[in-house]
Amino acid sequence: MEFVERKRWLFLGLPFTFTKYTIKEDMITVDTGLLKTVENDCYMYKVQDVQLTATLMEKIFRLGTVVCFTGDTTDPRLELVHIKNARAVKEFILEMSEKARIKRRTVNMLDIGSGDMQDVNDAE
Repeated sequence: MEFVERKRWLFLGLPFTFTKYTIKEDMITVDTGLLKTVENDCYMYKVQDVQLTATLMEKIFRLGTVVCFTGDTTDPRLELVHIKNARAVKEFILEMSEKARIKRRTVNMLDIGSGDMQDVNDAE
C-alpha cells in the first residue's frame, strides 16, 4: 500500500503547492520546490512517534497535519502539512514503522517504571 498526498492551501484545501508526500511501507519521501526541487527521505524504521493535529480550519476542509518524530539527522521532526486522509496516513505510518523496526530488529524497549526499587522501599 502507498499514500501519495499533496500539501494543500488551508483555504478550500486546494493543492496549489509544490510539495508532495509519498508514504510507502519502508520509506517516507517529501518532494518540495518548483525551480529547485529537494527530495528528503526518511526510512520507516526511524519513525519513533506520530502525532495528528487538526486546527478548526483544517477540520472544516477535512485536512490534517501529521508530525513524525524520527531519529533521522536531516529532519528529526518530519511534518506532513495540510493533507487529506490525515488519520489514515497516521495509522499507516504507525503500523508500518512498527513492522519495519521488527523486521530490522531495532525495537526499543522502554522501562516504564524507571523508578529504582530502593526508592520504593524508602518511601514506605
